[in-house]
Amino acid sequence: MGVLRSTESLEAEIEEMLLRRGGIGRTQVRKAGSGSVRRRAEGDGRVDDGRTVCVTGGISFVGFAVVNHLLDLGYTVRFALETQEDMEKLRETEMFGEVGRDGVWAVMASVMDLEGLCRAFDGCAGVFHTSSVVDPGGLSGYSKHMAQTEVRAAELVVEACVRTQSVRRCVFTSSLLACVWRENSTPRSSRRPTTVDENCWSDQRVCRDKKLWFALGKTMAEKAAWRAARGRDVKLVTVCPALVTGPGFRRRNSTSSIAYLKGAQDLLTEGLLATVDVEKVAEAHVAVYEAMSSTACGRYICYDHVIRSGEEAAELERQLGLPNRVSMDAHADYPTWVELSNRKLSRLLLSSRRRCTYDIYSISQE
Repeated sequence: MGVLRSTESLEAEIEEMLLRRGGIGRTQVRKAGSGSVRRRAEGDGRVDDGRTVCVTGGISFVGFAVVNHLLDLGYTVRFALETQEDMEKLRETEMFGEVGRDGVWAVMASVMDLEGLCRAFDGCAGVFHTSSVVDPGGLSGYSKHMAQTEVRAAELVVEACVRTQSVRRCVFTSSLLACVWRENSTPRSSRRPTTVDENCWSDQRVCRDKKLWFALGKTMAEKAAWRAARGRDVKLVTVCPALVTGPGFRRRNSTSSIAYLKGAQDLLTEGLLATVDVEKVAEAHVAVYEAMSSTACGRYICYDHVIRSGEEAAELERQLGLPNRVSMDAHADYPTWVELSNRKLSRLLLSSRRRCTYDIYSISQE
């Protein structure tokens, strides 16, 4: 499952993200038991206080942003690393140490190993499953086999959450592509655009016919997660982000971007090609997690911007370094046949930000 990157590329990724977020320094790595690395001054993150969570795919573009957002809010976070090679590469970056941020440590836990996942989740109140399958060669981005692997990983992660007594919530990273690929979904003779929201699912047959393996994998994996959680003693919520962007995304998220953009010209002409900054994705994950104790439930579509013109599409290609992937005519404007809706998430984020502002105000008055 895990994609092994060079030490230099992983180190650059981590350093850039940390500089943006304000501060994990470099020091020594200290081994803590079999297959784990700690970076807490004291304690080991095993106390089920509701603020200890585990993040699969924690060194991925999205996963790392989620980890940093959690740390900013005072959570104790476990990185779940896929392979021993990933662990060694993480040690070589000297990310962990005495001057690093408190509250984060790493464990070995392949998403294909149920018992390993149960051990990694033990003591955590929640799990963020941000791990995703990508092409190690960075060429095709995704294959049919990877879609099947991702489905099995989703089933095992949810099963591990159910079996782990301390885990009460799971936030599952899906994709907007699990919502948008449908047969004749946009009758252009209609005066009103068709709305695509969290109630919509991609048609798996359409995905297979068009060989959209990334969309197929995300759709099948999310549905598998919902089946695995149904009637079980764990609460599941899914976040469906658009194409994830942000500073350095061309280098850090290139293989996922290539996979996402297969079929992008069709998405563009239908008004379904959207992007979202990685920081908003991280904020959405944590806001949804915190609201799961009250109102949060079901699926949440997450995007910032819908690409409406050939000029915007050409700019996206330039940022990605992938010519002729999206735009067909740099001067074209595309009709709005479809209206994407993220109202459900927008309402939740607004409520979360208001609550955060109130908490800060209350503290300042004390």
